[in-house]
Amino acid sequence: MSLKVAVLFGGKSVEHEVSVISAIQAIYSMDKEKYEIIPVYMNKKNEMFVGDDIGNIDAYKDIKGLLAKSQRVIMFNDGESVKLMGYPAKKFGKNYEETIDVAFPIVHGTNVEDGNLQGFLHTVGVPFVGCDTISSAIGMDKYVMKMVLKEAGVPVLDAVTYSLSDYEDMDSMMNKIEERFGYPVIIKPVNLGSSVGIGVAKDRPELSDAIDDAFRYASKILVEHAITKLREINCSVVGDENEAEASECEEPLHTEDILSYEDKYVSNAKGSGSKGMASVSRKIPAEITPERREEIRELSVKAFKALGCSGVSRIDYMIDEETDELYFNEINTIPGSLAFYLWEAIGVSYTELLDRLINLALKRARTEAEITYAFDTNILNSASFGGAKGSKL
Repeated sequence: MSLKVAVLFGGKSVEHEVSVISAIQAIYSMDKEKYEIIPVYMNKKNEMFVGDDIGNIDAYKDIKGLLAKSQRVIMFNDGESVKLMGYPAKKFGKNYEETIDVAFPIVHGTNVEDGNLQGFLHTVGVPFVGCDTISSAIGMDKYVMKMVLKEAGVPVLDAVTYSLSDYEDMDSMMNKIEERFGYPVIIKPVNLGSSVGIGVAKDRPELSDAIDDAFRYASKILVEHAITKLREINCSVVGDENEAEASECEEPLHTEDILSYEDKYVSNAKGSGSKGMASVSRKIPAEITPERREEIRELSVKAFKALGCSGVSRIDYMIDEETDELYFNEINTIPGSLAFYLWEAIGVSYTELLDRLINLALKRARTEAEITYAFDTNILNSASFGGAKGSKL
């Protein structure tokens, strides 16, 4: 019997469209003999839909029309299994109902990649692919991630965060940034990916513009020194916190100071339909020494395990060409296109990669099933509020 895999994508995120591309790309490559695939599209309200065309990329040219002919569903645990059920339930006729064995979230960005969706799936009780709630949250929060990695001995750039209360006094905030870092600096939303809201500032007017843009996408921003002579190298990792391995390394090419959203998803898609991160101009393998390649690959596994990750991640590094210093930049816990192109470079097909990810999800579910989460207690038998309604404990 085929394993029923619900592939979840879309969601309430500025990276919504990128998720659609990544997910349908993966669906095309899954082993249809081993898995019964149920594409589940989440609109920008995080409502779930299934239907004959949900897994068809061409249908997303008219999302309103697509949803009109699709079935909204909810996910729930009936005590025996996890199901997708039509919502609202039909008063007459047969209601949609499908049992699922594994959830495969292929989502990017805030509200979906940051632990919120993972926490929901964990609560429902369905095995799911990828990082758990905590590692997803840490991986999305760039500042917390830096603190964890710094403790683990992974090299990161120093950074400072600012909140909306700081934003109320823009001049004071910019003075502090100039005093701490000077120029150039890089400004980022603390919890977004895909280069959304990221800017480099070389003077005060650019700093003001970059701060304004970053706060459009997040309530907290991160500021760090911008490396002038920057070289970027990426590496992917597959596994879990106990056992993991690294892929080939790549060097993405870009048109500006940083790899922009347009570099990743727009400019390379013109005329041929976007292929997500698989379409980015890049050098694979990266033109680095064998020693630097192994340093990056070993550091990637170390960081992946330190963050408690599972599934597939892509880790982005920065090399300061003036000093040859290597810095961990960020981790993508659900990378665009699932970084399959980095695994194909060492002989792992996309179909094989997807199979490994599903097996990792099942492995974690088996491990969690052996852990005790409850024990018998009579504490409620002796609990009392002294007869006073509403009194505090």
